[in-house]
Amino acid sequence: MHIQMISPHGLIRYKNPEIGSDRDTGGQVKYLVELLSEMRKNEKITKVDLITRYISDRRYSSDYSVKVENIDEKIRIIRVQCGGVKYRPKETLWPYLDEMVDNLIRFNREEEQVPDIVHGHYADGSYVAQQISIIYDMPMVMTGHSLGQYKLKMLEMEGVSGDDIDKKYNIKHRIKVEENAISHSRLVIASTENEIKTQYSYYNAAKSADFIINPPGYNSNVFYSYYKHTLPGSEMDIESEIAYNRMQNEIGKFLYEPGKPIILAIGRADKRKNFETIIKAYGNDKQLQTLANLVIFAGIRKDIRQMPQEECEVLTELLLLLDRYDLYGKLAIPKKNNSRTEIPEVYRIAALNKGVFINATRGENFGLTILEAAASGLPVIAPDAGGPKEIISQCSNGIVIDIDDDKKIAEAVKKIISDNALWQMYSENSIVNVFKHYSWKSHVDKYVNSLETLLQKDSEQNNKTERTSLSISVGRKFSNVKRVIITDIDDTLIGRENNEGLPEFIEYLNRVGEDTVFGLATGRNKQLTEDAITQHGLPQPDIMICSAGTEIYYGGNMILDKGWEKHISYLWKREKIINAMENMPALVMQEKEAQWDYKLSYYANKEFADDDIAEIYRLLDFYRLKAKVLFSEKSFIDFLPFRAGKGKAINYLSFKWHIPIEDFSVFGNSGNDEGMLMTKANATVVGNYSSELEKLKKNKKIYFAKESLANGILEGLKYFGSI
Repeated sequence: MHIQMISPHGLIRYKNPEIGSDRDTGGQVKYLVELLSEMRKNEKITKVDLITRYISDRRYSSDYSVKVENIDEKIRIIRVQCGGVKYRPKETLWPYLDEMVDNLIRFNREEEQVPDIVHGHYADGSYVAQQISIIYDMPMVMTGHSLGQYKLKMLEMEGVSGDDIDKKYNIKHRIKVEENAISHSRLVIASTENEIKTQYSYYNAAKSADFIINPPGYNSNVFYSYYKHTLPGSEMDIESEIAYNRMQNEIGKFLYEPGKPIILAIGRADKRKNFETIIKAYGNDKQLQTLANLVIFAGIRKDIRQMPQEECEVLTELLLLLDRYDLYGKLAIPKKNNSRTEIPEVYRIAALNKGVFINATRGENFGLTILEAAASGLPVIAPDAGGPKEIISQCSNGIVIDIDDDKKIAEAVKKIISDNALWQMYSENSIVNVFKHYSWKSHVDKYVNSLETLLQKDSEQNNKTERTSLSISVGRKFSNVKRVIITDIDDTLIGRENNEGLPEFIEYLNRVGEDTVFGLATGRNKQLTEDAITQHGLPQPDIMICSAGTEIYYGGNMILDKGWEKHISYLWKREKIINAMENMPALVMQEKEAQWDYKLSYYANKEFADDDIAEIYRLLDFYRLKAKVLFSEKSFIDFLPFRAGKGKAINYLSFKWHIPIEDFSVFGNSGNDEGMLMTKANATVVGNYSSELEKLKKNKKIYFAKESLANGILEGLKYFGSI
């Protein structure tokens, strides 16, 4: 079983993962790294590639610029470029995800691999996974983790305006992506029943989705009971000793009486973590201040003023509350920690001091910190809703309350730390039940069994269906391609009065089989191209380059190449070109059917000449517009994005699918085809060509066939050795 998991944001590495250094290195990194660690051990998994973003940025470790991080013989982290090489917050990645799709396709072709399953994590990863699933016709699995609709509701409850939410989080687009991803996924993994009811229920697609509830686990090698090292025969390794001592000192330097029980909270500096309410609960209760110290690890900081705005605001508020309630010597907010070695010791220090752990996160989907605290032997106080409620119900290891009520927080803490028998019961239940109910091994076993069932169903279905070259997915066919044949339609493949040579050409395509990709490149739009295929009985193409090189589609399902569309949209201002061309009386706009978002088409009158072409370019320069202008058959003018055109589409396909341009054979007859004929592909001009191509005879790499139409195509194939 070969699985590709997608998590685009990029700040993921296997060794020494950064947890809490910024908003993109929170629980999601821990989740994925620990999941990979357990997947290594499962014998049914042959290969896992975690796909993330390539980052080369002096502000971040060079580890993130290692393109392939080999963890062992079957687990890798693959970093592909997307949106440049500098670090970008995940909310800003949306415009660049199609680039990740293209580069992942190229990587798969280079590796000569097609995965069995693609698994998207979060909304952005699910978008990429969906595109890969469509291209390779493979099952997709989705883990949403945190969903946009729920985030939107929570932010609105906090009083943030809808416009501000969308501006900061691109929330409308994210929700649309999630709806589509849920609909497309064969399996959706949720951590709790509550997650399905309270988050996925906002999505129409969830009504028919196939869910499995599969909670994550915790790393039992790192998070274990506070008394383990006091047992006979148990020893603390040097790294743990150093971490333990460092955290004792780090916490102790804030506190007058460090031996008191510790009220512990851990998370990144995020408003949802609700640290402010915990401080208010402590600050407003003098008895609680007498009984215990409060310790909050709110991520890692150096200079608060240089941190992202939200983190800066949260940390500033915490320090202001410390001052407001005069909690000096009672409240510790350490600046730094190592999530791998030091945070586990923090939990155990708190447990040794007979403390309690508080997770006050609003709308908590699951709560990995609750598992970690419980494994260490800390009783837990958590929200009376969502994943935390289910965990505590399962483990009987603490109290659930209204987490926004500071008085209830204070009462719950006092109840636990003042009753030694209750503390001991919750502590023991924590250690026993979290190990019993939450482990990465059980998560991966259930995950793999679900994937096996899914693949078995697909295999049985495929055995019932006759497999033809047309039924093979585009991605799988392109993975084995040896040659690509792309031809213009009108007056190249088919004529206005006859289709000479067409039956012989179709017979040739049927003979060469699955290792040959056949494509059409035409000025026609998608609908008109499909009409020509039906009318003339043409073979279903694997590629359709339509509207003069502004659209690319794949296979019988007409899958749009979104990466190409995104690529050509750069600096394209269609409406402004229309306004500029109102100054050209020699041009008349073509019918609606001939137009496309990225193609603007006109008829040129009979008097149209070179001076008129020059005037078009003068107007474009005057209005500072960038466009490609095609003049064909002395009658048609097409404006295209400057990155578009048949020739650039051919080069794009060569790069994206990692197919040498020399393996392409292209065929045309008019000026509309000049761009693709001028590529480094094997180019043939059919015998019935237009005069504007006469100049290409100087190019010795271009073959001018004597035969016309499809006979000319066959002649060109023979000339270049493909027949």
